[in-house]
Amino acid sequence: MLNIESLRQALSVPRKIVIIPHQKPDADALGSCLALWNFFKNKGHVATVISPTQYPDFLQWMPGHEETLVYSEATHGSCQQVISEAEIIFCLDFNDLKRCEPLDVLISGNTTAIKAMVDHHQDKKDFANFEYVRVTAAATAELIYELIHLLGNDSDITPPIASCIYAGIMTDTGSFKYPATTPQIHRIVANLMEKGINHSLIHRNIYDNSTLDRLRLKGFALSERLKVIPELHTAYFVLSKADLSRFHHQIGDTEGLVNYGLSIRGVKLSVILKEDEGFVKMSLRSVGSLSVNDIARTHFNGGGHINAAGGRLPGMSIEEAERCFLEVIYSYKDTLADTNN
Repeated sequence: MLNIESLRQALSVPRKIVIIPHQKPDADALGSCLALWNFFKNKGHVATVISPTQYPDFLQWMPGHEETLVYSEATHGSCQQVISEAEIIFCLDFNDLKRCEPLDVLISGNTTAIKAMVDHHQDKKDFANFEYVRVTAAATAELIYELIHLLGNDSDITPPIASCIYAGIMTDTGSFKYPATTPQIHRIVANLMEKGINHSLIHRNIYDNSTLDRLRLKGFALSERLKVIPELHTAYFVLSKADLSRFHHQIGDTEGLVNYGLSIRGVKLSVILKEDEGFVKMSLRSVGSLSVNDIARTHFNGGGHINAAGGRLPGMSIEEAERCFLEVIYSYKDTLADTNN
């Protein structure tokens, strides 16, 4: 395992660097990648961000977005060439290569590049030569802020870099309301604001930038697809492919919807089940000590954080997935009934 000094030494001369987020990157994943991309570009490296999938259009304001290579059948050859030629590959905001499919095969195929993981999720897999991992970090963007200081200094945090880091921290802390929001987070944000970022504009770009279809999908989900199980302190949404198609669903359109369940008095667990091609995707959120990471890993082929996790149920219809979900959740009845959670 390489230490920070070894990584610093490896970066002492211009390198070909690839930076990769997880599938369907959110503001923390993409913001972390573009912050690091801007940093390496300013240091004279040849850096490329490659996203395994498309990402929401409300993130396309981020500095460097226009240079990002998005994987598709049409770009497969370009992605393969760039990854095969990379000397250092940074994997940001994920700790298991399957989270960046189909790029995982290309990453594994480059046996000479240094692989670096920067992440804050639990239960990591060992695939990287260098790891900068802390599960108590509020966001991967917080770790990128620290890593830039370890590899350079505070003057390297330019306004474009600061904007990307702020977006990642703001979203992964739920606008600074989640328990992982520490005094250090506020000190970092104060420093980012002193760099000259427009924090109000960043917030508007992400949270006040919905299409009409996205807003109507949210209203439909709340009025027609929200179910509450009072005895389990649980709320959940079930969205079929037909529901999503009705509102011309795009990546990111259900972002944040799951949190509305937790706004209901007495609810400790909120879940979205969303039908996709060949599987049902799940997002789980909780409050207190109830670990949705454990639930997702044990039952739903996923994982994440104690209070925020994701999963998927392959080969199931939305109706089958709902029945499976209910069976699992009822097995946690005693845990959910515990008022200390």
